[in-house]
Amino acid sequence: MENFDKKKHWENIYQTKQLSEVSWFQTTPETSLNFLKQFNVSTSAKIIDVGGGDSLFVDNLLDLGYKDITVLDISEVALEKAKQRLGKRANAVKWIVADAANFKPTEKYDFWHDRAAFHFLTKDQEIESYLNTVQKSISATGVLVIGTFSEEGPEKCSGIKIKQYSETSMTDLLTKFFEKIKCIVVDHKTPFETIQNFIFCSFKKLQNV
Repeated sequence: MENFDKKKHWENIYQTKQLSEVSWFQTTPETSLNFLKQFNVSTSAKIIDVGGGDSLFVDNLLDLGYKDITVLDISEVALEKAKQRLGKRANAVKWIVADAANFKPTEKYDFWHDRAAFHFLTKDQEIESYLNTVQKSISATGVLVIGTFSEEGPEKCSGIKIKQYSETSMTDLLTKFFEKIKCIVVDHKTPFETIQNFIFCSFKKLQNV
């Protein structure tokens, strides 16, 4: 797997599958939207959806009146699909083609959302790089939400081995820079009628680092 081309892998998936044919598809991303409500995230907040692909989270954000949205994904094809679906509304969104493992933001975000991108980072160096980037790129009062497969969830996604997390392991990993707000366990029903067990954790920045 040393020569594994992540970008090529994901471009191929998005070229060959429709939105409703991928396991992570959600008609309404209720868990993610509930975090927005819980933290009363202002419609003027800077929001980034890391690994957003062509998911419908961005559609919902626009419907709710959010005005400063960034969607990042390693797959250019995925983002182009989202743009085509949104039509003119796509012009109100910032689109970034980048690998989450080495993305270097140029702005600070008030709400950093990552549903199922982080668990693809399995090397310590990738994880450390990502978390350092998050720490530097979230505003002082910002919120970080990460959703990954739990220890009861799948060990692979789209043919790639992922890193499972528990509330404890995720909290321990982020404890240097972040304070846990809360974690929840969610069963995601795929379009193939299978269940994927997720852990979603929310964090705020420690103010003394």
